[in-house]
Amino acid sequence: MRNIVLATNNSHKLREVREILEPLGITVLSQQEAGVQVEPEENGSTFAENAEIKARAVYAETGLPVLADDSGLCVDALDGAPGVYSARFAPAGELCSKLLSMMQDVPAAQRTAKFVTDIAFIDENGQLLICEGECCGTIGYEERGTNGFGYDPVFFYGDRSFAELSAQEKNQVSHRANALKKLYDVLKERYGESHADK
Repeated sequence: MRNIVLATNNSHKLREVREILEPLGITVLSQQEAGVQVEPEENGSTFAENAEIKARAVYAETGLPVLADDSGLCVDALDGAPGVYSARFAPAGELCSKLLSMMQDVPAAQRTAKFVTDIAFIDENGQLLICEGECCGTIGYEERGTNGFGYDPVFFYGDRSFAELSAQEKNQVSHRANALKKLYDVLKERYGESHADK
């Protein structure tokens, strides 16, 4: 069993990453579980830069393999906003309402958007790998569903919001899942099937 530290204490992210990487015999630890309390300033101009900043800060504290992600919602009608500022776009609990307010006059055909995740993985030797995943959809007209977090209630994949999908359904199509699948393939090739026995 190999330990990897996920550079977050977000329980939603932790659950999602654990579900995808567990089949490789990987134990995913939160920062808290790894005894790390760093909160570096995410001042990068891209998702990849912010993910790397977080990963390097945690790696410097632990020396263990580290996963960090930076994710955001890019809305075409808003010229890609909120983008890297997605988490700071509005006060907690007001992200969806602010976005819907800004989109109220945008017609259906122009409500396209995508979630983007960049994952930075630093291995035990300090080598960096970036994996990116996307999920394309549309912005709805109201919040729907209770399963998600962040912008999930207003981001529609087909005729349902991300917050209406089960965790299993979301893990098949989400931006973070798509990035993690790329990382999964790299880790499987690197550590092999015997990885689960370590």
